[in-house]
Amino acid sequence: MTDPNLRIRGLSKSFGGVRALDGVDLTVPAGQVHALLGHNGAGKSTLIKCLGGAFPPDAGTIEVGGISHARLSPRESIAAGVAIIFQSLSVVDSLTVAENIFLGQEWTRYGTVHRRAQEEVAAGLLERVAASCSPRDRVGELPMGQRQLVEIAKALSRSASVLVLDEPTAALSGAESGALAERVEDLRTQGLAIVYVTHLLAEVERLADAVTVLRDGRVAHHSTVSGCTRSELVDVIVGRPEPVPNGSAEDGTADSLGTTGGTVAGTAIGATAVSRAPRLTADGLRGPGFGPVEIGVGEGEIVGLYGLIGSGRTRILETLFGGRRASGGTVRVGERVVTPARPADALAAGIALVPADRRRQGLFPVLSAQDNALLPTIRPLARYGLRALGAERRVFDAMSQAVGLSPARPRLPAAAFSGGNQQKLVLGRWINEARSVDVLLLDEPTQGVDVGARQEIYQVVSALAEQRGTAVLFASSDPEEVVALAHRCLIVSAGRVVGELNGAELTEAALLSAVHDADDPASTTSEGAA
Repeated sequence: MTDPNLRIRGLSKSFGGVRALDGVDLTVPAGQVHALLGHNGAGKSTLIKCLGGAFPPDAGTIEVGGISHARLSPRESIAAGVAIIFQSLSVVDSLTVAENIFLGQEWTRYGTVHRRAQEEVAAGLLERVAASCSPRDRVGELPMGQRQLVEIAKALSRSASVLVLDEPTAALSGAESGALAERVEDLRTQGLAIVYVTHLLAEVERLADAVTVLRDGRVAHHSTVSGCTRSELVDVIVGRPEPVPNGSAEDGTADSLGTTGGTVAGTAIGATAVSRAPRLTADGLRGPGFGPVEIGVGEGEIVGLYGLIGSGRTRILETLFGGRRASGGTVRVGERVVTPARPADALAAGIALVPADRRRQGLFPVLSAQDNALLPTIRPLARYGLRALGAERRVFDAMSQAVGLSPARPRLPAAAFSGGNQQKLVLGRWINEARSVDVLLLDEPTQGVDVGARQEIYQVVSALAEQRGTAVLFASSDPEEVVALAHRCLIVSAGRVVGELNGAELTEAALLSAVHDADDPASTTSEGAA
């Protein structure tokens, strides 16, 4: 039997008392494609970063090519033969293909870069991965699929024996995904050990020889792909009995938010949900990479958009908010037809968006917590053209109490708060007593948020819907979050709404099954974000 190129034993890693990895074992022989599956937060990214040298593990060993390491630095990881291709590619758009492949390992002659020799070797590497680009092409002018092949060629130039592909088809078109699958099969025959991280079970069935599922930082399942069915994989990814359906406890009464079962602010679903007065309506909405879609959210209703990365869910929200221009369809808030060509138009119509990337798109890190939370309300609160600091402080204090901000210090810079409390600051802009909206759009509302803050955010959103009648439309790739928060869920795939779940049928297993049945690599869109 061929010695494994990669063998991980007992790998553990904690962050502030939270165990991200707990004794993980993983073995990938040469010439094998090994699928790594699991929910968001299951430990996949932490495992990859330990392997790539970004995180030092607390315990365990990483063995590459028969050489064991207690920890690896990024440079040592590359030298050991590990190459990781992340979703966010590390290519430099302004450089040529050859310059990217040899970046950091340039060949020099008499003090100058030997470009011709680099281009000759790059041509051979590109041929090895069946890329159609030239060594002299500018990477920024290439399609996403070709850029990814340049990354793989760069890995091969460093004699990589272990290749990690992190959600490699998320930003690819159907044709590019098919071409990448062929390259993966070629690299398997060339003897590489390939760790393939994906949410698409169709890709696992097509490409992988073996599969490991992580859950809560532990190995929950390991088998050959032929030894388990898709439904069995879905079951093991979910990993526990399904919760009580949203809004109804076993005795027929509503649970409070945050208890086991994930109920939402005591609001029943099913017949109650469909009788709500319409608050947001999108008819035949089209935009870049999606459509047409039909979406309706009632007064006080929380509707989820569930789909995998690249499904189009984020683009739908951004178009409703005016961040992207719609190419067709109509949007109504109540009975009013609105045309949000820019965010200011959406805000004027009563639509607000809390983006997934709060640090880059939602916060001003150097400004105080109070200024961040009250940016849209400073002018309405002003008197005679001057800021009403006393009124601002009263509004901030009430908002802080409502969202559970900790610490509730108005002058503390936003950058000093935890991720969960930063998200509360962004949410606070739209739920304080001086500024409210008719429609709240949330993109990955608890991304990067700890468990405790996550439940608090669910409470805030649920109370907003129940007490003020706000229509909430949120996009999420986390089925647990959808079950915990949504009254109703729309399944999004390849830019279209392909199904709906509500009531007792809204479970994690049903969500996973629905999205994996709909999302086939051959049908994914070419958009680069969710």
